Formats: sequence, C-alpha cells, structure tokens
Amino acid sequence: MIRKYLLPVLAVLGLGFAVLTVISGSKTIPPALPFVDPAAPPFKSSVAGTGIVEANTENIAIGTLVPGVVSGIYISVGSKVKTGDPLFKLDDRDLMAQLTIRRAALHVSNTTVKVAKASLSDVKNQLALAESITDKRAISVEELDRRRYAVQIAKAKLAQAKADVVSAMAQIRETETNLDRIVVRAPVDGKVLQLKIHPGEFAPAGIIQTPLILLGNVEPLNVRVDVDENDAWRVRTGAPAVAFLRGNKEIKTDLKFVRFEPYIVPKKSLTGDSIERVDTRVLQVIYSIAQTDLPIFAGQQMDVYIEAPDQLQKSSAISQIEQAKQTGQSHE
Repeated sequence: MIRKYLLPVLAVLGLGFAVLTVISGSKTIPPALPFVDPAAPPFKSSVAGTGIVEANTENIAIGTLVPGVVSGIYISVGSKVKTGDPLFKLDDRDLMAQLTIRRAALHVSNTTVKVAKASLSDVKNQLALAESITDKRAISVEELDRRRYAVQIAKAKLAQAKADVVSAMAQIRETETNLDRIVVRAPVDGKVLQLKIHPGEFAPAGIIQTPLILLGNVEPLNVRVDVDENDAWRVRTGAPAVAFLRGNKEIKTDLKFVRFEPYIVPKKSLTGDSIERVDTRVLQVIYSIAQTDLPIFAGQQMDVYIEAPDQLQKSSAISQIEQAKQTGQSHE
C-alpha cells in the first residue's frame, strides 16, 4: 500500500520544489547602493564627463636611448627636478675604458705631429743648403730633386699626422657623447610621479609597457575630461566647469579651460558602471584645477560637469534656420 502512493508523493514534492525554485529565481535583485552619493550637477544645464587628473605637461614616460644596466639613481618618488637634472645613469665601464684608449691614441697622434714637424724642418734645411750652393757642379741634379721630394714627403706626413689628431679628437668626442647619453636627464621641470627602475636592473630601450620613470609638472594639475561624442557639440570654449573628486563629493574645485583635443578618440577611461558604453568615441577637453591645496593626486578620477546649452536648444536653433530659409525663399 505504501509503495503504491510513494511515487506520486515524490512527484508532487519534486514539482513543488521546482515551482519554488522558479519563483525564487524570478525575483528582481535590487541594485547595489553606491558607497557614496554621487555629486549633483551645479548648473541648470550641463554636460557630464569622467576626468582623469594628470600633469599639466601630460604624464611623460621617461626612457633611455641605449639599453644597459642601471648603475645609479639620482631621484626618488616625489622628487622635484629641473630641466637637465640627471635622473639615472647606466653602467659606463666599457665607455670609460674606450675613452682612456682614445685619449692615449690622441697623445700618440700629437707626438707623431711633433716628429713630423721636426722631420720637415730637417729636410727643408737640407734643401735650403743644397740650393744655396753657387757652384752647380758641387751637387747633382738628382740629389737636388731627391731633397725636394723629401720635403714634399715630409709635408704629406705632417698633414697625415694632423689628420690623425683630428680623427682622434672626434673619436674622443663621440665617446664623451655616448657617456652623456647614458645619463638620462629630465626633459622638463616637474615632479617624479613613479619610479620603476633600480640600481642593478636592466633598462631596455624603446617603448615599454611600464615606463621606467613617470614625470610631469603638477603645479597646477590638469584634468582630462572625456565627453561623449553625442554631447560634444554642446561644449563651449571657456565654459565654466566644476570637478568633484570620485569618492568624496565634498572635495570639489572650479576648473579653468585649457584646450580641446580636437581629434575624437575611442573611449578608454572606464568608470566601472555596469551600463557604461565602451564602444563610444569621446572628445577630450583639458582643464586646469584652480585650487592647489586640495588632496588631489595625478591618476585620480573626477566627476566633471561642464555648463552647456540645453538639448532643446538644438531643435530650437534648427527651427530658426529653417524659418530663415523659408523667409528667404518667399522674398525671392
């Protein structure tokens, strides 16, 4: 009797469990609340964009012309440098040895010049003595020609010795230039933002994924704002703008317009929003941070609002243009 009702009971229980599973799975999960409330636009009509704080010279990735092992670091993170200040140096033992050899070669060339000058003076004296003899029978024509040729040869040897001196000096300057090239210097006044190289490490030449040193002038800082291409027409030169620090809307600052980056680029700066479009292109607008006493650092994100005309003004302007065209046609 029990076996007769066991399978139907199990089937009913399984069906009920399936219904409960479907009902619980179909419930709408409430969206996660933000950690902090987003900043409110300070303007009646505005364009919003995400800004990245950067140096006003842009962030300069310092590299090296020649690869080598780092032998000395002259700065640290946060150091302020002037244009031309040394940042780091590569191992120079091979170049110093080469410089010693070439300086010795220059010394030998200078000595050769002295010997050539002395030899030229000697053969010139011998030629002058031969030419001063009044009795032409005392010296043969062949001997006189031989002494003249000896002077020409001595002059050629002196010229060659002087050329060797010039060549040796050029080689020394080449080595000194190479020595100067392995000392990487600051291209602008600024501050060291990142330092990713240390003594004993190999510094590769060319473009690398992580820069050896990140340098920039942070007085004042700039904000690079990404404006969606659909709103780019609304942004005006010199329009007022306000930036709020991501994570703390109480830290805000007025922005001063610097320039447009007129080439529309693919969007790269992601905000982390699940509904954010990543296939859009953006107009980049550069602003300068007005306040310098705020706890803002290069690389931070900011929510930026730029005062802009309302979207409705677009249709109004188009209507005015169409009316003007119609008025002109009626006059014709």
